[in-house]
Formats: sequence, C-alpha cells, structure tokens
Amino acid sequence: MANDQEKEAAARASLGFVRDGNIVGLGTGSTAAYVVRLLGERVRSGLKICGIPTSVQTMELATSLGIPLTALAEVQQIDVTIDGADEFDPQLNLTKGGGGALLREKIIASASKLFVIIADSSKQVTTLGRFPLPVEVIPFAEALITRRVSALGATVKLRQRDGKVFVTDEGHHILDCHFGQIPDPPALARRLSNMPGIVEHGLFIGMASVVLMAKGNNVQELRPKPSN
Repeated sequence: MANDQEKEAAARASLGFVRDGNIVGLGTGSTAAYVVRLLGERVRSGLKICGIPTSVQTMELATSLGIPLTALAEVQQIDVTIDGADEFDPQLNLTKGGGGALLREKIIASASKLFVIIADSSKQVTTLGRFPLPVEVIPFAEALITRRVSALGATVKLRQRDGKVFVTDEGHHILDCHFGQIPDPPALARRLSNMPGIVEHGLFIGMASVVLMAKGNNVQELRPKPSN
C-alpha cells in the first residue's frame, strides 16, 4: 500500500513536466499506469497532448481514457517521456523491462527531449543487480544467448507467464538474467549489445533526464551528476 501511494505521488509530480501541446511518451508498467490515468484526467479537463505508447497494454489503457495517440513515424521528436524503472543507481543508470516493453521503451526514450523516471523508494539501489536484468532475444538465438550470458556469470531464466513463454509486442522472448551486483553497468551494456541475437537489454545507461522518487509523502528530484 505504501509503495502504491509513493508511485502515485511520483506520478503526480511528473505532470509538472508536461505542457499543453506536447507529444508525450507513455511508459509501461504499474507505476507508469498511474501517469496515464492522471493524464487522462487532465485531457478530460482540457489538456491538449498527443501520446505515444510504449506497449499494446499502454495503448489500450490510454485509448480507454480518451488520450489522443499518434505513432512514432508521425513525429520528429517527443517532448517528454514518463516511465517507471525496476531499479536505479546513484548515477541514474536504470534497469527496466519488468513489464516486458524494454525495446519500445528504449526507442521512445532515445527520441525524447526529456526522459522522466518515476519511482517509489524501493527502486533506489547503491548498485544495479538486485532486480534480474531482462534481455530481449529473437527465439532463434535463445539457446545460444542463454549459454553466452551464463558464461558471464548470470543465472538465466526464460520468462514465462501463465505457464507459457512470454512473447513481447515485437514477437521476441525475454531472458531474465540474475547477475547479482553489476559493478560496471556501461561495460555490461556494451557486451550485451555486441551479442548477435540480442535485440535489446534492460540497462538504460545515461538516459534519464531526472528521477522523481517518492519517499513517504515527499518526492525527491534526482538529476544526473555533471561529468568532470
């Protein structure tokens, strides 16, 4: 219950980054759903925005709430994307993909002027790796990637849902990879990106413009530290 209250508080704070006339990327997952519902209320009150959903699930929710939608191919740039994260570290590197939409989420984030992450306090970690790292693969390469990622020290499990293999909106599978602590997320991100057969991984390195973390009734605004 406390986490739900914090999620909603962070979601409400994120609305301050949305302006009339904006193209807004709509994240996926339980935290992002709060934003979509709150934006639906604002739209009914007269806010003019156009959303780009990161999943079929979010598209269906936004449509049910009357939020106008467009496609990525129809816009030059997204003004702001608001999404959740499974965890974030002091450098605001993220692990995402628990909801299975990491590929579209990363594409939308990369096309956004602002990438706003909302989180409850349980998502803050000193080192990434408490949450298993989602790795999206084409089914043809699944066994090969499982062996190669296992060789890096991870315990790899094929994601299933309701007793069946989970299939992403793009028709891929997800390997949930338990690395334990990840001391150098950028290095691991590079290694995974260089493996043929991996479509995308859930390490979002240096992408967050701001993290809005709710702790109790307070929302902290965390920004990346400037590089030396």
